[in-house]
Amino acid sequence: MTTRDQVEKLLAAEKVDPRDLDELWARLDVVNIDELSGQWRGRGFDTGHRTNPLLAASRWYGKTFTSRFSVQPLVCRGEDGELFSDVKTGKGEASLWMVEFRGESTATMVYDGMPVFDHFKRVDETMLVGVMNGKGVLDDGEHYWFVLELDEV
Repeated sequence: MTTRDQVEKLLAAEKVDPRDLDELWARLDVVNIDELSGQWRGRGFDTGHRTNPLLAASRWYGKTFTSRFSVQPLVCRGEDGELFSDVKTGKGEASLWMVEFRGESTATMVYDGMPVFDHFKRVDETMLVGVMNGKGVLDDGEHYWFVLELDEV
C-alpha cells in the first residue's frame, strides 16, 4: 500500500486516532515554501476535533498559495458557487515561513490575525498533510489534521 493509499484510507475512516496521524507525519518528507504554489483543495481527517464541523459550515474549499507573502488560508465556496478568501473568519490572510515543528524545519503557513500555524509535509507531488498548531487550537490536547491536494483546475 502506498503512502497516498494509507492517507486516503484514513480520510475515509469514520474516526481516526490522532496517534495514527502522528506516525504518518513522522514518515513524510518536509516541504519547502517554493513547492506550495497553486490552488489546493482541503479535506480534514475525522479525529473528532472541533475544527472539522466549523470548516464544513464555512464551506471550506482549501488554500491558495500565490507567493511567500500572499496566501489565502480559508478559501471557501460562496452561495453562488464562486470561491472566495474568507478574511473575516481567518482574521486576514497568511504568509509562509520555514518553521521547526517536531524537530524538523518545514513549510508553515502563519495566519496574519491569529496565533495559528499550519505545518506541511509531502505525501507525493500533489498531496500534502497539514497539522494546525498554535495558541488555542488544540482540542483536548489534540491538533487538527488535514490534507491538501493540488487542484487540477
